[in-house]
Amino acid sequence: MLSSQRGDAAAAEIQRWASAIAKRIDSEIGITVEFDADSNTFIVRLIKFARVLIFRFSESQVHTDGREAECERTLNRKIKDLWNLL
Repeated sequence: MLSSQRGDAAAAEIQRWASAIAKRIDSEIGITVEFDADSNTFIVRLIKFARVLIFRFSESQVHTDGREAECERTLNRKIKDLWNLL
């Protein structure tokens, strides 16, 4: 479970988690996370220079035990996708 909190409070926690992982891989990547109540998803933006890659984590990915590794793999793959845009 990435966060036991809900909504915007969980978004801040997910942003800290994602930033820590991204900084280990590439210190120049910026990350923002916000909660979209309409779709019950967390919108993640990976930012490097003028490029931005946007993807989503579902509430079930964030709030279900044992899915941290899946979320980390997704984040790592999206970071590599961002590199391919540069």
